[in-house]
Amino acid sequence: MIAQYLALKAEVPDALLFFRMGDFYELFFDDAAAAAASLDIALTKRGEHAGQPIPMCGVPAHSHETYLARLIRAGHRVAIAEQVEDPAEAKKRGGKSIVARAITRIVTPGTLTEASLLEPRRANWLAALAGDGEHWALAWLDLSTGAFHTRAGTLAAIKAELARLAPAETLVPEASTIAGTPRPAGDFSPTRAEAALKSRFGVATLDGWGQFSPPELAAAGACLAYISATAKDAVPLILPPRQELPGSTMAIDAATRASLELQRSHSRHSLEAAIDRTVTAAGARALAGDLAAPLTDVAAINDRLDLVDWWLADPLTRNAARTALAGLPDMARALARISIGRWSPRDLGQLANGLAGALALKASLAARPAPPALLTSLVGQIGTGGIATLVAHLARSLVDDPPQELPGAIRPGLDAALDDLRETARDGRSAIVAMESRLKSGTGISALKIRHNNVLGYHIEVPAARADPLLRPESGFIHRQTMAGAVRFSSPELASLATRILSAADHALAAEAAHLEELRAAVLAQAPAIAETAAALARIDVGAALADLAATENWCRPTVDATTAFHIDAGRHPVVELAVAKAGGRFTPNDCNLSADARVWLVTGPNMAGKSTFLRQNALIAVLAQSGSHVPAAAAHIGVVDRLYSRVGAADDLAEGRSTFMVEMVETAAILTGATNRSLVILDEVGRGTSTYDGLAIAWAVLEAVHDDLACRCLFATHYHELVPLTAKLTSLASVTVRVREWKGDLVFLHQVTPGAADKSYGLAVARLAGIPGPVVTRARAILARLEARRDQTGGIAAGVDSLPLFAAPAGPASTDHLREKLGAIDPDNITPREALDLIADLKALAAPKP
Repeated sequence: MIAQYLALKAEVPDALLFFRMGDFYELFFDDAAAAAASLDIALTKRGEHAGQPIPMCGVPAHSHETYLARLIRAGHRVAIAEQVEDPAEAKKRGGKSIVARAITRIVTPGTLTEASLLEPRRANWLAALAGDGEHWALAWLDLSTGAFHTRAGTLAAIKAELARLAPAETLVPEASTIAGTPRPAGDFSPTRAEAALKSRFGVATLDGWGQFSPPELAAAGACLAYISATAKDAVPLILPPRQELPGSTMAIDAATRASLELQRSHSRHSLEAAIDRTVTAAGARALAGDLAAPLTDVAAINDRLDLVDWWLADPLTRNAARTALAGLPDMARALARISIGRWSPRDLGQLANGLAGALALKASLAARPAPPALLTSLVGQIGTGGIATLVAHLARSLVDDPPQELPGAIRPGLDAALDDLRETARDGRSAIVAMESRLKSGTGISALKIRHNNVLGYHIEVPAARADPLLRPESGFIHRQTMAGAVRFSSPELASLATRILSAADHALAAEAAHLEELRAAVLAQAPAIAETAAALARIDVGAALADLAATENWCRPTVDATTAFHIDAGRHPVVELAVAKAGGRFTPNDCNLSADARVWLVTGPNMAGKSTFLRQNALIAVLAQSGSHVPAAAAHIGVVDRLYSRVGAADDLAEGRSTFMVEMVETAAILTGATNRSLVILDEVGRGTSTYDGLAIAWAVLEAVHDDLACRCLFATHYHELVPLTAKLTSLASVTVRVREWKGDLVFLHQVTPGAADKSYGLAVARLAGIPGPVVTRARAILARLEARRDQTGGIAAGVDSLPLFAAPAGPASTDHLREKLGAIDPDNITPREALDLIADLKALAAPKP
């Protein structure tokens, strides 16, 4: 057996091997050690190999998916070796024949299909990257739904797509320096890929789906080759490839996605998590895709907005539809499991119920007046072809709630022969009960039982103390097994009855399996129509969910067109507003109008005033609008944004050896080289992280480049007040500030954006709010006063530094500064006029020269 294990292991050296042995999957040698550590299960030893004990561990076969999920999350790949012949056949070969086994599947993060291994509301993409030089492409496939896409572009654009998709696994050529799962170079051959695609989909040409570039073909072919290598003989559901053209969606790079926290993978406080009101898992996946890739086609955006408006205008229909949708199963993933062969009767039942519900919803929506164009199209996609006939066939054939495993899935009355077999099996079991009663009476042993197990089959069991009469030759009983407390027997009558029962049960099981295979074939014949129905329902769910969100949160429909307008009235941050509302507060809305003569806003104000929130909220409003959603504002007019850039906050990239400032500069460089006049750019505190003059110079030059060269819409937040005078030089630059107020020594944040500029940074006030010790803040205030007083006469900060006590060489032993102590103890908000006069006299005395 170990030789068989080692031979199979040699086929998958980079994966853990689940080796089927009866009711368990066993792991040996290094695999056992790795699995035991990841699963926190016992590591034991069994036998010897090459003179050494063999480490081993195992997991129950009936619950192995739980362990698989943990191993996959721990970063392992798992190969599954099943018994591929009946043990009885192995015995026929004689000797010590081992049951034949073969690897039937390799489980990897990107090839999961089981519901227990997947996140219901998140796509599970397998991606492949191919290309060189300036020509690259990405293909991505979700084996759990069959969705298949390709896209060509530059390497930077493809990396941005990877950030959007966050694939579970990415395939790269084995010689590539890009991180991913290395695959043979032959898998990326465009010629082989084209042939494989044509063969897979049974077509003579791929032109009907697009003009695929060689890198696109190579990436798509790599996906198919990997699926074939991991699924072995299984044939998964893969829909025809959908080519996404460059420019069809808003370009958003990885840094911007992380900065804006668009997707759940970025943060639990993400935009996706905040606005998701979908009631189906497929709808949640579709919404996530919309937010990750906002459209740039004005007509398509407005089609989605029309659908939201229609749902918004008819709350009764919306609520009824959402209730109906909430009761539907995830048909796309059930279909994928049925296709690849990892299915159960329950999956067929889910499809039957889901398709029946889809047809009912279609009839309901088709009766509603004045539907928008998108809804008409979606309703037309539901239940096409032979779906209605299939639903009737499934309903007629399956019980109302099919079990996970056979028997009991086929409805009584469908097959008279099957019903007879079931009746025979039931009668046989009744006969067993009657025989047990008769044997108890005949032998006088009240504890006698007729039991069944997989080794002895049906047998008679009596307590060991009462077994002697049955052991006599003339008793008519045949001794089968002696245990510590019981003895087991058979009899000719029981053997005959057991044969009839088992034969009927086996034949009934085979008949049910045959019916289920026929139903599976019927389902697969309608796979394209089922997938289309599932996609239509998901899109309907998204539209209704966004309408529910707009109704409850008072969001408005944006005007989206091909201009370069960006005019938001009373805009709010969609995530922060919800958080503030939960805390019982009220979010302060703000306008933003990046018109032609003020398309760049210079935003000043202290830290904590809300500059970053203001910047982000306008970027998120653009994302929402082009995703087809209403937006959190009183009104909004947005000209389509082709590329969105956000450089708000940065951190060290230790893995790449880059400092915070270096990360900031790399992100800023990407903006200056990638943005167009149709882009929206938000920049926060460019130039921080280096010396004051270097930072100011960089911020100044970047601001001019954005204004003059890019000519794009931009929000530019800064603490460099020296930039404000540029509004007189740059014709499309406007200065705004986030208002604050000082009250009794405290800083009050008003969170209101108004024209003008901040009079100062209020950094010391914010430092005090943050809990910086009082003496440190007092010292900082003194240093600041001296720096500001000497700035003009010394030529700047550096020139006045030597005059500060911090940098001056001590003239002698340190002495107590009574004047400073007296000043530090003053509370100007709590002093009477008389006390003030006395204090002045005291201070004058302290300041007088000593005799």
